[in-house]
Amino acid sequence: MITKPNRKETRVKRHQRIRRSLWGQTERPRLCVYRSNKHIYAQLVDDSSSTTLACASTLDPELRAKVDKPWNKDSAKTVGELIAKRAMEKGIKAVVFDRGGYIYHGRIAAVAEGAREAGLEF
Repeated sequence: MITKPNRKETRVKRHQRIRRSLWGQTERPRLCVYRSNKHIYAQLVDDSSSTTLACASTLDPELRAKVDKPWNKDSAKTVGELIAKRAMEKGIKAVVFDRGGYIYHGRIAAVAEGAREAGLEF
């Protein structure tokens, strides 16, 4: 009997397919996004040294006071602006966007839009 893969398994397979072509370097790290039902997380990853350069999420103390609903698009856009601000402080202006296997829509697109408006190029 063949079983149908669930949504998480298909997203992970899609992410692995995407990751074959994406590679973050020191001068242009990878901006990867993870979305849970309640929160959204973004981090800058340098794949050549396997390190996280900066991170932001709706769980950050800076955003917890500003964000009343961490699961909506407005809070996702705020996370994008915060990760861009932290990237600019480290001298990073260009990134490679990794949508994590999610559809580029809704909160994922809002993170990208917020990061672009704050000055990141991708």
